[in-house]
Amino acid sequence: MTQDDSKLSLLSRRSAMLQIGAGGLGAALLWPELALSQDAWPSKPVTLVVGYPPGGQTDFAGRVLTAGMQASLGQSVVIDNKPGVNGNIATDYVSKQPPDGYRLLVGNGSNMVLNPHTYRTTAVADPLKLVPIGLILTSGLLLVVPTSLPVKTVEEFIAWVKAQDKEGKIVDYASGGPGSLVQTTMELFRERIGKPKMSHVPYKGSGPAMTDLVAGRIPCMFDAASVVAPFVKSGQLKALMATGPKRIPAFPDVPTATERGIKDFQVISFIGMYGPPGLSSDIVKKVNTATNAALKDPKVQKTIADRGDEPGGGTPEELGAMTRDNYKLLGEVVKKNDIRAE
Repeated sequence: MTQDDSKLSLLSRRSAMLQIGAGGLGAALLWPELALSQDAWPSKPVTLVVGYPPGGQTDFAGRVLTAGMQASLGQSVVIDNKPGVNGNIATDYVSKQPPDGYRLLVGNGSNMVLNPHTYRTTAVADPLKLVPIGLILTSGLLLVVPTSLPVKTVEEFIAWVKAQDKEGKIVDYASGGPGSLVQTTMELFRERIGKPKMSHVPYKGSGPAMTDLVAGRIPCMFDAASVVAPFVKSGQLKALMATGPKRIPAFPDVPTATERGIKDFQVISFIGMYGPPGLSSDIVKKVNTATNAALKDPKVQKTIADRGDEPGGGTPEELGAMTRDNYKLLGEVVKKNDIRAE
């Protein structure tokens, strides 16, 4: 190589590092090889990290995208399950990865919104420092009760709860675990209907809770539509109300809280894709485009809808706003009701 060639090579390297932009300058200094690989991304398989075991809603959200993303990116997209501490292990892991776009997080409302508020002694990575990429799916929650409970509407359910309270009886409600979105949603609901006495009964997952709910051993629960769908459609549970801003397509006959006159009560379970701090806007754009393309596939849309969820999509900014808004709203509920995950 001549002296002139050496100078050109050095200038090219400097130019590549400058092109990362102000937002990625720190990453370029820590991971100098990124500056040369941005344009070629992805040049190897991309890993979607899921903080929960295979088979759950978050795992499903990652896997439903892989084929479509692979077609768009021209590289394999694989799932890496890192379960533990309600998603905290995966969040922490991705937050410490180099911002090269090869390890991304499939995060949900627990590890991205609730955990920083509900874990008081366990160190939790700050989810708001991760880079939002795109919304994968949303799921309104449903208020469900056993068929044996003598109520048919949410108004009748509220009257029943208040009557129990007046008689000195406390109504139990189930959740899949302490500090969950399900518990937080019920506490917000309780606030909105006048704070009748209710008692939280945490289970080790939604499955055991559903078993007792169907059997009538516990009278009520909120959970994601995709979780309760089989039990409602089979007639084992009654769905009284949806928590989202609009009716859930899979349950068009179930009214929303707003329709029933319950003000300031909108809760959505959401799952999105996030990258490590410092992830460049170019990579964010490429992943967002691939995610949206996968979600536009009619087969993917049907697979998501059949579970009771709704396909996501949209911009990174929209996912960021949704994350921050829920972080603030549910954080206030957690504080007011002293909700703890440990």
